[in-house]
Amino acid sequence: MKVGILGAGSIAHKMAATISLMEGIEVYAVASRSLKKAEEFAKQYQIPKAYADYRAMAKDPSVDLVYIATPHSHHYAHVKLCLEQGRHVLCEKAFMINSSQAKEAVKLAKEKNLLLAEAIWTRYMPSRSIIRKAVESGMIGEVTSLTANLGYVIKNKERLVRSDLGGGALLDLGVYPVNFALMVFGDDYAEVSAEAVLSGQGVDLQNSITLKWKDGRMAVLHSNMQALTDRRGIIYGDKGYIQVENINNCEAVSVYDLDRNLVKQYEIPPQITGYEYEVEACLRAIENGETECSEMPLSDSVAVMELLDRIREILGIKYACE
Repeated sequence: MKVGILGAGSIAHKMAATISLMEGIEVYAVASRSLKKAEEFAKQYQIPKAYADYRAMAKDPSVDLVYIATPHSHHYAHVKLCLEQGRHVLCEKAFMINSSQAKEAVKLAKEKNLLLAEAIWTRYMPSRSIIRKAVESGMIGEVTSLTANLGYVIKNKERLVRSDLGGGALLDLGVYPVNFALMVFGDDYAEVSAEAVLSGQGVDLQNSITLKWKDGRMAVLHSNMQALTDRRGIIYGDKGYIQVENINNCEAVSVYDLDRNLVKQYEIPPQITGYEYEVEACLRAIENGETECSEMPLSDSVAVMELLDRIREILGIKYACE
């Protein structure tokens, strides 16, 4: 499978480096708004084609899958561009700016009978099934709540401080605690509440989100672009708790009893970078003639965007690019 990378920023570099170590997949093309940047990127990873025009790459019939690595604010336009040119698409998270864009993109993909997938890597990783098995094992008994957080000191990154680029902690970091909660408890939550500290541009610097399910289960979530957090996810039951080290790229899953004694530790399989799982999922889906990945169905991507819309409504956040 030949992959075209749309955008040449830091996350595009990580994807190119990952694919260079994979079998049966190659980065065939890269596109940037700057030809010089595209050519330098192509030279670094020995990529055959470099484009200074996104449309030109999207029209290249040799490209099987386009990986979109541009800011959130541009995802909808770039997904639409690639789908209209007949390309399968893997789009970096957050999927879109809002659920309206997500629904339109999904509709177009289905009309074109093309694959569209959201690159939220934690949904594709083996750790997802490991965590689910740990919960379902009954070792911690009846599960009643969970907490999850993600924070880095990235408050000075341009794309994160600008409202016109869909900046803020929520779409960049908050998607991980949110997805963690939905992977464990499902998306049939009943209530949502949230608080945030907003910047002068109206994007959230940090936020706190609480989800409540009809049966009383609760998820308390936090993301922060001003501080480093421990990145832990903890699932609480009446017989103990499960601790997930680094919800952004799981490093360990440990089970503790009521005396806080470690009773089981699950081994996390070795990986290239963690990005390979979403690419492999796209390859499988395309080979099977499917238009979405079972690991992250499009209905789930839309449901997450609807939840993020609801949270922003509560917080009073509206992006300048909407």
